Amino acid sequence: MEEFSLTTPALLFSAVSLILLAYTNRFLAYAQLVRSLHDQYREHPSHVTRAQIDNLRRRLYLARTMQILGVSSLFLCVVTMFLIYVDLERVAAYVFGIALLMLIASLGVSIREIQISVRALELHLHDMEEEQ
Repeated sequence: MEEFSLTTPALLFSAVSLILLAYTNRFLAYAQLVRSLHDQYREHPSHVTRAQIDNLRRRLYLARTMQILGVSSLFLCVVTMFLIYVDLERVAAYVFGIALLMLIASLGVSIREIQISVRALELHLHDMEEEQ
């Protein structure tokens, strides 16, 4: 095994931090959208609004999963650094591997969430086309 140093897991800090910032911004946009859809549905219940609410619920759960996996990845990077610090490099390498897998899973869930978001926008576009 090549030498494993503190800089290896530290390299992920900036990447994971930026990803978590993007996830948080997405979550805040969802919160605003939920409030807007809530008011819209109360005033004018419609099939399209109901479909948007269902779609948004799935996206919220995916966003939560993305955030949990991303934060867990960052947490395991810190644990890895601690393990390197106390000279448990082999264990650190495995923990770091798990952190990488969690980051990969988080990005995979993000891809799925993007696909669902596109479907939500397609509902709006379809609804506008029907009105014409």
